[in-house]
Amino acid sequence: MLTSRRRLLSGVLLGSTAALLPIGARAASVRVETLLSQMTLPEKAGQLSCFNDEIRPVGAVFNPVIDPRGGDAMLADIRAGRIGMLFNGYGVAGARRAQEAALTSRLRIPLAFAADVLHGCRTIFPIPLAEAAAFDPDLSRRAARAVAVETTAGGIHWTFAPMVDVARDQRWGRVAEGAGEDVLLNQLLAAARVEGFQGPDLTRADALLATPKHFVGYGAVRGGMEYAAVDMSGAELRETFLPPFTAAFAAGAGATMASFTDFGGVPVSANRPLLTDMLRGELRFDGVCVSDYDADRELIAHGVAADEADAARLAILAGIDMSMQSGLFVRHLPALVAEGRVPLGAVDQAVRRVLTLKERLGLFDDPFRSIDRRAERRETGSVAIKQVAREVATRSIVLLRNDGGLLPLPRAGKRIALIGPFGADRANLNGPWSFAGDAGDGIDIATGLRAILDDPALLVVEAGSAIGESLPGGIERALVAARGADIVLLAIGEGADMSGEGNSRTDIIVPAAQQALAEAVAAVGKPIVVLLRHGRALALTGAVRDAPALLATWFLGEQTGPAIADILFGKVEPTGRLPVSFPIASGQQPWSYDRRSTGRPAPDSDPMTPGRSHWRDAPDQALYPFGSGMGYTRFALSALRLPGTVAAGAAVPISVLVRNIGTRTGSALIRLDVHDRVASRTRPIRQMKAFARVTLAAGAEARVALTIVGDALALIASDGTRQIEPGRFDCWISAGDETEIGGSFEVR
Repeated sequence: MLTSRRRLLSGVLLGSTAALLPIGARAASVRVETLLSQMTLPEKAGQLSCFNDEIRPVGAVFNPVIDPRGGDAMLADIRAGRIGMLFNGYGVAGARRAQEAALTSRLRIPLAFAADVLHGCRTIFPIPLAEAAAFDPDLSRRAARAVAVETTAGGIHWTFAPMVDVARDQRWGRVAEGAGEDVLLNQLLAAARVEGFQGPDLTRADALLATPKHFVGYGAVRGGMEYAAVDMSGAELRETFLPPFTAAFAAGAGATMASFTDFGGVPVSANRPLLTDMLRGELRFDGVCVSDYDADRELIAHGVAADEADAARLAILAGIDMSMQSGLFVRHLPALVAEGRVPLGAVDQAVRRVLTLKERLGLFDDPFRSIDRRAERRETGSVAIKQVAREVATRSIVLLRNDGGLLPLPRAGKRIALIGPFGADRANLNGPWSFAGDAGDGIDIATGLRAILDDPALLVVEAGSAIGESLPGGIERALVAARGADIVLLAIGEGADMSGEGNSRTDIIVPAAQQALAEAVAAVGKPIVVLLRHGRALALTGAVRDAPALLATWFLGEQTGPAIADILFGKVEPTGRLPVSFPIASGQQPWSYDRRSTGRPAPDSDPMTPGRSHWRDAPDQALYPFGSGMGYTRFALSALRLPGTVAAGAAVPISVLVRNIGTRTGSALIRLDVHDRVASRTRPIRQMKAFARVTLAAGAEARVALTIVGDALALIASDGTRQIEPGRFDCWISAGDETEIGGSFEVR
């Protein structure tokens, strides 16, 4: 049976050398081809091997320790040409030592330095999911640019970001790393982040190579469980999961990372139809494809590789250019080529891509690019980057509930009790994957509030409970604080280690100890504002769900305290909107606002109608769906303009009059959703196709234009092609949770 399976995989993966070359492959330079002609097989395998940086370790351990060797042994391997890239190290001094070692190797090929810089390097920004709540590609572009400047100043050329996996299951921990459940928002932010990281010229010292990941479909793991299998139709793949990658590649991303998962029964690291036929052929990507951490060795555990050599063979033939951490390529590729099990052309093509990328980064002309102590001192933790981090943090906060206009709070005259494990906590500010950040640099909520209050002595802080367990006397002390206060701020939610890679949850609720604290405090009867900390959408219950004011504050990074204070006291208008839907219950997962209708949809007026689509104990609805959020003012929409008929493929111009009917200046997110009434395949009940922001003073109005590009109305037809089918399309324009206007147009 094993022999037959291996023979089948060989039939899929082996072929002529010509077949291994992608359509539209970038022609290599004379320098690259000359180097390639001079390299031995062990040197080629070395260029295709990437290892955890033990010369300048940062101390944070994110993955299982595999093949540790120590800094001196690593320097010896670099001098011998057995390493092409180091990752997750930080600091100019260590980078210089490593690069000097590389320049003593026989061919003097420089190293590239990479890192998992997902939301900041030394200065930690909000998690990507939080940043997505700003619904602002320009802000994401500026944030990525600021992060790139600081990161490259620390001796890093390459980031394994952005994560562009569309995530519809909030049980999956890595929801925190992406832009949420909507396809369009993922597309726009993928492109913006790539452009911000890389800048206008990859050879510049502050250019940070982007790596959109994980190719492809990782966000659809079964049960939301990390590293689990993925199965989906070709139409779902092309309509939902490929578009953010396409956008990132169009923006110029020079690398991508393969998914850990099994996709349709074949792990992606061994999946030639995905990594070569689709990535190289269909998408015409000509950059470097790097494996995820030890993913090629994991082909053995998947059950498709017999041993390490077999795993290396499957990975290189599938389209993996660079093996991360396992060491399989450097140990086994030379023998595999000598035995005829791997064509030399497959290895040469991967080496050609890696060397070309190093050339694009300017490393051959300046091996010490981004290794400058003056830049490191100037840019690390600069005033400029802290200002951007604070802006992003403030724009990420989502006001979900504000009964009776409880917020904003006055800065004077009110006694405030800040209760919960996150009130004075710094250890959990940064959230998952904060790489080189120091939690001690962060500003906690209590510190942020005291800085803005006229009389800081009016703030009392009590933890009440730990994150996952009760504290002796904790609730009693919290109740004393609540009884003595005019307003209670309840800082509760997830700890940093409850989201991110390897942190899937079956029940996405506030931990029981904190829920008990919330119930006890609510019984005091004082107005409560919940400050929710989280890396995913949560299923809220009881006193947390029913609090008169509720803010989604995510993991906001270093500037957490000032950002929350700015919103609470009205210094800044809340403008964030949810990039993911908060479910009524965990059991609804996976769920998204753009789900397809069933043949028995329940009416909105009575979502629990017997015999219609719902759970026995919950409607097919979210507590707070995608896009939810409000500010401290209100908007009205009128005078909708849209064409009656448009030609297939033509742009659809739509506009609406927006008026601020509140008493404060505010920013409205104007969103356009569409539904295709009749199509050859079932369509989403509604799906966002455009959005825009407008800031208006109280009483002011403006006409806001939104355009649907023609291709946005296309679907993947039964024959696999992308088509725009004629028919009538409904559309809705909204400006917040309660304001919506609609119409329809015909496509011919």
